[in-house]
Amino acid sequence: MSLEVKNLTAGYGDVIVLRDVSFSVPPESIVSLLGANGAGKTTSLNALSGLLVDVKGGTLLLDGTDIGQLSAHERVEAGLAHVPQGRALFPFMSVRENLEMGAYIPRSRAKQAQTLEWLFQIFPIIKERLSQDAGLLSGGEQQMCAIARGLMSQPKYLLLDEPSLGLAPIMVRQVMSVISTIARRGIGVLLVEQNVAQALKLAKYAYVLEHAQVAIEGPAEELAGNDRVRKAYLGL
Repeated sequence: MSLEVKNLTAGYGDVIVLRDVSFSVPPESIVSLLGANGAGKTTSLNALSGLLVDVKGGTLLLDGTDIGQLSAHERVEAGLAHVPQGRALFPFMSVRENLEMGAYIPRSRAKQAQTLEWLFQIFPIIKERLSQDAGLLSGGEQQMCAIARGLMSQPKYLLLDEPSLGLAPIMVRQVMSVISTIARRGIGVLLVEQNVAQALKLAKYAYVLEHAQVAIEGPAEELAGNDRVRKAYLGL
């Protein structure tokens, strides 16, 4: 049982961004995908969720089921949710309406009320902002709303792309705490994060992408002490 990427080669047109990349995300675990800008982190997430990427080869498995030929919405139905970089909220719709958009597949729509109550336990601020336009939320509140919308589909695995980007330090800590809570609730999390120190602190395992391939992998605690990682990504 895991979300697995095996020997993935992908890119955009003739441009190869990922070459023979493999990684996995166990249930109830946080796995970080690290690397410099342009290393292929976002492309990895897009390939998994079926968005705008040309997959040239490899296998994508969700709990043993090949999802590589499924459309994006079919992958959501299979149990995969993607919270993209930049949040992609509908700014002139209310928070409630944004959350409801996350529950568009039949099985999640049928349990929408129960899922909302569960989310209010994790995101109490969201409950207070339900009637407010999403575009009027603070940056941290928008990120919380985007993550909550992803969870409305009741995923088995959640893909998070740069959730701390542009947030104040206090909001970064709150977002990271929420991600930890989500994993403890039984959802596997694949985390792409610019704040490498926070990502390694939060994750159980991590992969570092360099030159279109996995260059380093291992338990996050070990990578945090790796001299190469410390010099390249932690400024130490």
